[in-house]
Amino acid sequence: MYEIAIIGAGPAGASAALFAAKAGKKTLLIDNDKGMTRRGWYENYYGISEIGGPDLVETGHKQAVKFGAELVAGQATSLEASGEGFVIGTESGATYEAKHVVLATGVLTDLAAAAGVTTKEGTEPRIKTVIASTPEGRTNIDGIWAAGTVAGMSVHAIITAGDGAKVAVNVISELNGARYVDHDLLKA
Repeated sequence: MYEIAIIGAGPAGASAALFAAKAGKKTLLIDNDKGMTRRGWYENYYGISEIGGPDLVETGHKQAVKFGAELVAGQATSLEASGEGFVIGTESGATYEAKHVVLATGVLTDLAAAAGVTTKEGTEPRIKTVIASTPEGRTNIDGIWAAGTVAGMSVHAIITAGDGAKVAVNVISELNGARYVDHDLLKA
């Protein structure tokens, strides 16, 4: 069983997976390769002068995998409570079990709604529906979290990446039973 599974591997999902894996949590990242980030060009992403969407997404995936996240290409089709966590079904028929699930599905709320996660009207232009979540990323179902655009954040990639990191830190903190902080130092 994974400690944390993230559905959606754009900036919010990959950032969540990076933090979770770097914290030593058994982490799964599911990517359907259909996110809107892949279609963008970015000149407003902190630390990068300019980058195409496909390269930004690939970089995020590589960072998460570098720290131990398992990246699975596929479409999550179901999410159900099971035992001490959840079972995620995929289009290929594969299933995955996780204690916590972070939904970082961009503009898509169908999977969340089918799982019983409460949704609400979106406030961003062209985003009709989002997941109702707390500022920490919690949803109405204990163990299911939301991050990024699907959680009502701005569609800007830099904002969704930060939200994914924030939600991951909150999940990690809950798993650890103490507030988690990740700070690296320059090597001498």
